Amino acid sequence: MPITPFRVLTIIIFFFFINNNILLSHSSTLPEKLTRSAFQLRNHTAISEFRVLNRRHLIECPDPSPYLQVNISSNRGLSDDEYVTVNVTGVLLPSRSHWLGMISPSHSNVTTCIENAAKYAQTGDFSSLPLLCHYPVKAQYVSNDPGYLNCSKKECKRRVGGKCALKTCGATLTFHVINIRTDIEFVLFGGGFQTPCILKRSEPVSFANPNKPLYGHMSSIDSTGTSMRLTWVSGDQNPQQVQYGNGQTATSSVSTFSQADMCTSSLLESPAVDFGWHDPGYIHSAVLRGLHPSTTYSYKYGSDSVGWSDEITLKTPPAGGSDELKFLAYGDMGKAPLDSSAEHYIQPGSVSVAEAMADEVPNIDSIFHIGDISYATGFLVEWDFFLHLISPLASRVSYMTAIGNHERDYMESGSVYVTPDSGGECGVPYETYFPMPTPGQDKPWYSIEQGPVHFIVMSTEHNWSVNSEQYQWMNKDMAAVDRTRTPWLIFAGHRPMYSSSPGLPILPSVDSNFVDAVEPLLLANKVDLVLFGHVHNYERTCAVYQQKCKAIPKKDGNGIDTYDNTNYSAPVHAVIGMAGFTLDPFTQHNSWSLSRIAKFGYIRAHATKNELKVEFVNANSTNVDDSFRIIKS
Repeated sequence: MPITPFRVLTIIIFFFFINNNILLSHSSTLPEKLTRSAFQLRNHTAISEFRVLNRRHLIECPDPSPYLQVNISSNRGLSDDEYVTVNVTGVLLPSRSHWLGMISPSHSNVTTCIENAAKYAQTGDFSSLPLLCHYPVKAQYVSNDPGYLNCSKKECKRRVGGKCALKTCGATLTFHVINIRTDIEFVLFGGGFQTPCILKRSEPVSFANPNKPLYGHMSSIDSTGTSMRLTWVSGDQNPQQVQYGNGQTATSSVSTFSQADMCTSSLLESPAVDFGWHDPGYIHSAVLRGLHPSTTYSYKYGSDSVGWSDEITLKTPPAGGSDELKFLAYGDMGKAPLDSSAEHYIQPGSVSVAEAMADEVPNIDSIFHIGDISYATGFLVEWDFFLHLISPLASRVSYMTAIGNHERDYMESGSVYVTPDSGGECGVPYETYFPMPTPGQDKPWYSIEQGPVHFIVMSTEHNWSVNSEQYQWMNKDMAAVDRTRTPWLIFAGHRPMYSSSPGLPILPSVDSNFVDAVEPLLLANKVDLVLFGHVHNYERTCAVYQQKCKAIPKKDGNGIDTYDNTNYSAPVHAVIGMAGFTLDPFTQHNSWSLSRIAKFGYIRAHATKNELKVEFVNANSTNVDDSFRIIKS
């Protein structure tokens, strides 16, 4: 069948629709097969009413109560991290459909955007106009106050003959607010998330210091352990400083990005350039030099004009080739609200995982986060919430990352997969917030050595085909590893080669073309351990190649599975995408799969010259639910 322009358009809309995690509201107008696929993907994509709020009708509200008020407890400037109390008063008829949206900046248009209707097709919502313009940062139903619907908070507004002739009702809600630099307001809506209408707006309130330096996180720039990069966010475009050690200083370079830097399509514009945009402020980055590996330092960052961070303790990683390394690793983390709010995209396990890892930080050297970092997906304010979540971890040890589909993928952008999973970000925010020691812009692959481990971190979203630039780099890098210096070779990337959660035919978890191209490199270079994410669970294989077990581990004296790589057979693969996103069930049983756990957590690893021990830590119980060892004589 010839591929006509109409068929091309249909295919593009189909991929936009199913992969941008939005369910059609008027699906009856689409082909039955497309509609059916949408409903099959509903659970996979974590659809909620709030997530399609921007594409809803904005109806005319009936005349609201003349007594209606929305007041913020904090009329002073907001701090960098606080719980804001919002009081709703003067309500005549409490309704389950009333909700409060947190809007930033306060001058944003929360009325209608009739002229932008063509942009909204990417969300998969083809409903009729008018449509709500601006996306709230977060929202709560007013009935979250248990006394709202029964009007337990009463006020008398008019008395007749000494008796109350007119009473109104109220509610109190709490919102967790962090410094996102732009002012905020709270808007009371009626009509729920389906048919919203504006009832009342609060007065706007600003942050006490929108220029405050915040959300610092460390990364390694090489394998020596003598230099570290600190990256942080501020509303101030002037260079700032890091003060560390005994009087040492480093000055920041400053960067940012704009809507013009985001990806979009002439056919369907992206959230990142439209309703999901939020000003990122300025991203500062400074390199701390003259350090010693495996050493503790204190530092702070900022300036006298905008303020300083708290003093923080950093531990540098061990130098490549040294005897020992302790690290944590995981993928697919994201963030979740610390209040009762709905947000654009919530990864329910992220908070418990971050809290559990915070207790580990004093005892580890580094962290590896292998793709699907914040899940902002074109809603830029969510990067701030993610950076706030990981700061207690990432400010204290080296925090290394790999790019995932939700950071990079977008049609016509050069990514391997043309799905719009990044919401138009196309890797720009990711590479700005997380500068890794890569060979160049939009070439997010690198290698680094820490202790006895050589890590090679690839991008599954960029061309990995045989003879591609990335393929040639991987082959050259792995072939050059000195295994007497770093006996362990760990390969990491986002999309897996093995999974017992195969996904859907249209969205398979494993790309066979990727496996065919790259798996032979792993065997040829004697990779010991392969770490992937993307699938949201934990799974460990035998020593596997081309779907066949080349070696089965044996139990040691403590009952722990032990792989003996003295006589190398094949890599061990571990899927570790269980750090936040809603967990995936296992629907297959494969001979190469030895351990399958659908729980939130992370892996803890300890490498010495002769042993690599890996444990899966259940974040809720902090128990070790799986462990294995790889040994060499």
